[in-house]
Amino acid sequence: MRLFDPRARQVTAQQARRYAMFEILHTIADVLAALLFVVGSILFFFEQTQFAGTVCFLVGSLFFAAKPSIRIIRELWLARSHKVDRLAGRAPEGPPMTDG
Repeated sequence: MRLFDPRARQVTAQQARRYAMFEILHTIADVLAALLFVVGSILFFFEQTQFAGTVCFLVGSLFFAAKPSIRIIRELWLARSHKVDRLAGRAPEGPPMTDG
């Protein structure tokens, strides 16, 4: 299975739920990063709140950094679960294999 290639997958219901969970996490990180950058920008206009603005920028940057990490973890999990499904299909007591 090639990472980040949606055509290379047969997704089970459990995998679809997990995929959706990762997409929700990615979206939450996106929204929080954007909001923190907007708040940081506003706080940076005033000298007495510049430190708080800098903290918002830093935390927002961490959320931006989390986004690709979430995607990589999702793809690795899907690749691993696909391999586990193939191994389970080869087990004598397992369900019959439907893909190669």
